[in-house]
Amino acid sequence: MNLKVDTVTEPEEIISDIVKGYQRRPNALIMILQDVQAHYRYLPVAALDLVAAEMGLPRAQIYGVATFYRSFSLKPKGRNHICVCTGTACHVRQADVIVDKLQRDLAINPGETTPDMEYSLETVNCLGACALGPLVTANGVYYGNMTVAKVDKMLSQLGGKGTSDDSATEQAA
Repeated sequence: MNLKVDTVTEPEEIISDIVKGYQRRPNALIMILQDVQAHYRYLPVAALDLVAAEMGLPRAQIYGVATFYRSFSLKPKGRNHICVCTGTACHVRQADVIVDKLQRDLAINPGETTPDMEYSLETVNCLGACALGPLVTANGVYYGNMTVAKVDKMLSQLGGKGTSDDSATEQAA
């Protein structure tokens, strides 16, 4: 028996399930887009078109919301999303050194994703935890008082991009 994977209906079913979960309410559009982005790690154009069709809303309205909020991305993101705060409190505590280190280690600039789709790097103006600066988030986990050595440890925990050899010992401790 030869099974075929139907790649055409799978995205339709995923989007349909997400939209139905919110009873197709237009006031739930942001939450729907958040769920779609959580599934795909970004908002594919085809998915946005399916959301518009499922909700009976104009494509322009869906795209307007998706492009208005900075938390949404129309570009694919890596499996590990790293965000560095560059707000005033973090800036004066050398956030630029952390950004430089991540750029060198990951070989990407802020706003980019590694070719293997493992890492995305982003900078933001404020993460709202100024006392912890410089602050980095990785996949929603906060890493406060970040240093170059802590970047190595964080990357090792995420998947081995760090240059520190003692990360396995630190994780076991």
